Amino acid sequence: MTIQLLQSLVLETPAASPEQTHRHYMNKLSVETDVADVQYDMQHGLNDFLLIDVRSEKAYGECHIPGAINLPSRQINEGTTAAFNKEQTIVVYCWGPACNGATKGAARLSGLGFKVKEMLGGIEYWRKEGNEVEGTLGAGAPLVG
Repeated sequence: MTIQLLQSLVLETPAASPEQTHRHYMNKLSVETDVADVQYDMQHGLNDFLLIDVRSEKAYGECHIPGAINLPSRQINEGTTAAFNKEQTIVVYCWGPACNGATKGAARLSGLGFKVKEMLGGIEYWRKEGNEVEGTLGAGAPLVG
């Protein structure tokens, strides 16, 4: 009979120190926001950020967050962002958790010198949380592109 000693997969890699962990999560929060926080700020007039939908012009036209502007991630460059204020934080969103368009948009914008946060969940979670949308199809628009 062989006795097998079990080893924790959770603790196989030691946890970071509280200081390292705090720094990690603060860094993460400095580049991410979520649907609830964006909606709260907009509802209370605290939207001193520029909200950009980085999906296609068609997808934006069919359904987007009120107040968002459309700038597809592949079109982000010095020319298309020339009128943006580099002191204003930009919040970008795309389809949802399975889409990395907002990540690409955030990378391009930060590469151009803008302060940017990615809205986790995208338009999918904006709609799932029952928030208002506008566009030609509104809430009837598809959730994928």
